[in-house]
Amino acid sequence: MNSAAEREKIYILGIPVDRVTMSSALEIFKGMLRKDHCGIIVTPNSEIVQNATRNEELAELIRGADLVIPDGIGLVKASKMLGQPLTERVTGIDFSFEALKVIAEEGRSAFLFGSKPGIAEKAAEKLTEQIPGLVIAGTRNGYFKPEEEEAIAEEIDASGASFLLVALGSPKQELFMEKYKGRFKNVRAAVGVGGSLDVWSGTLDRAPKFYRDHGLEWLYRLIQQPSRIGRMAEIPRFLIKVLITRRKNANRT
Repeated sequence: MNSAAEREKIYILGIPVDRVTMSSALEIFKGMLRKDHCGIIVTPNSEIVQNATRNEELAELIRGADLVIPDGIGLVKASKMLGQPLTERVTGIDFSFEALKVIAEEGRSAFLFGSKPGIAEKAAEKLTEQIPGLVIAGTRNGYFKPEEEEAIAEEIDASGASFLLVALGSPKQELFMEKYKGRFKNVRAAVGVGGSLDVWSGTLDRAPKFYRDHGLEWLYRLIQQPSRIGRMAEIPRFLIKVLITRRKNANRT
């Protein structure tokens, strides 16, 4: 599974998701590093897929991405409802961590962009402690004026980093990657990592293994951040929408 043509996809509410394992996703990532342009990696959960059904620009971006990883448990449940079960859930944070190991093994470097001031630097410090040989070529927080954006993209590429991790929240992070991928000369792969820098920096606790194994990260995050309740409501709305779509399609056949 090394080329885009060989990627096996399923479609959830019209949005493509790659049926990958962690191993096959990393093989696709390694292939990106050997190309002469920047590949885009999207890690959607049910909220992002929902947003894509309402935002054609985001939908087109995902359709054209080089790798679409099934991050959210909602996508796994939806795939089963549609009779096209995903091979496994590959979370964006775990994939990105493993990809950073690949970067270190190959003697390349990464750039961390996003989150609040100081978070990317803390994340870089902890990641280099955990991954032997990892080089973080640069960091930059996610607070900037629109007129500064182009200079930031130039700073990222000038760092020489092969791998860009963007933590601006969706869809801002995906739109940034899409906008500048054609201008990068050194960056070979870019991924949107949402709140991963906060977790890696130690600022935000990741859900314990029990919650992760049972697809309950959303509950743990809700306990930590009750203000997210509105966003969490997207999961049941998403699954209801998938169920309605499935029934409509079944009635047509």
